[in-house]
Amino acid sequence: MSILVFNSGSSSLKFRCYALAAKDGLRAVAGGAVTHFGPRASWRWHDDGRDLRGEADIREHRNAARWVLQRLRERAHVVSAIGHRVVHGGEAYTQPTEITDDVMADIYALSDLAPLHNPLALEVISACREFFVDGIPMVAVFDTAFHATMPAVAQRYALPDDWVRAYHIRRYGFHGIAHRSMVERYRELSGGSHTTPRLITLQLGHGCSVAAIRNGVSIDTSMGFTPLEGLVMATRSGDVDPGVLIRLAAEGIEPAVLDRRLNQEAGLLALSGASDDMHLLLTLERQGHDGARLAIDAFCWRARKYIGAYLALLGGADAVIFGGGIGEHSPAIRERICAGMEWCGLRLDGRANAQTLEGEQLISTEGARPAVYSVRVDEETLIARDTAQRLRLF
Repeated sequence: MSILVFNSGSSSLKFRCYALAAKDGLRAVAGGAVTHFGPRASWRWHDDGRDLRGEADIREHRNAARWVLQRLRERAHVVSAIGHRVVHGGEAYTQPTEITDDVMADIYALSDLAPLHNPLALEVISACREFFVDGIPMVAVFDTAFHATMPAVAQRYALPDDWVRAYHIRRYGFHGIAHRSMVERYRELSGGSHTTPRLITLQLGHGCSVAAIRNGVSIDTSMGFTPLEGLVMATRSGDVDPGVLIRLAAEGIEPAVLDRRLNQEAGLLALSGASDDMHLLLTLERQGHDGARLAIDAFCWRARKYIGAYLALLGGADAVIFGGGIGEHSPAIRERICAGMEWCGLRLDGRANAQTLEGEQLISTEGARPAVYSVRVDEETLIARDTAQRLRLF
């Protein structure tokens, strides 16, 4: 018996197939990703100790899911259940949930709040339904669920109550699976107890967020009603004065245009005027590109500001944890975010930080508090575990 996990990103589809091993055990037997959709989409595949890469005509998430499912079948991987990452679960979905027609309708209804993700997850779910004509159990694991524990003071915006009730306006938070993964990995690396008192987790990738976690429970996070709030991201704006949007609307800019530009044309791309890719921006900065320097400085400034705010909320922190594509693979960005924070005890070990490009380890100086870690975010294993538990396969 095996569980397939699909993790639908805004511009990619990651997958991993797990065999159920001993009680509560999962063993990855295949995995990979499809990226850069189009006539020459990139794919990577790992199974049986082989790492394969290539290109194929795969133009959207639905086609990518079909391609993965067909290849798994050809390689004799028998899929018994599927777990899907779904970004927005609204107020109703705070636990892993078996997917039905009604659940799909609810996910669709929430697409306005996560326009870059929920529709794509539905494409993948629909492709799975079409491929398995006799049906297959599927479970949705929601990014917002981890942050459902935030207290009312963190959830509520200071808005009129009739708006809040009519339009279900509140801070939901996102990247919950990633933040949960960082908490669990920290426990394993640090040898800590089942609960960890005060953690600040940073998920830094194409989308970015930071969370304040006490005893394993999220008490605040930077993303809010939608994934637009908070940190500077690749193409998302992060925090913006609502008055700016009122002014733009008054100037006649339509909501659809605001949505597109805030989600797809802002962030690092807008500040640099060159790229949304952090690796390229660091290269351009070394070549003297002023826009790249501004974008990187703003990215690090905003992240450092949130760390400071969450240190205040938590009354200090036992650890600051970096994860995600940038958080895991960019020592320079970790160093710049942490620069000047010695006042709170946060001190990076320059050598350990520089050496941590792919691995996981403590990157602060010995005995420093808060400790600083770089960890690998593993959303797929959590989704597989949640799927197995929801379907009572363990």
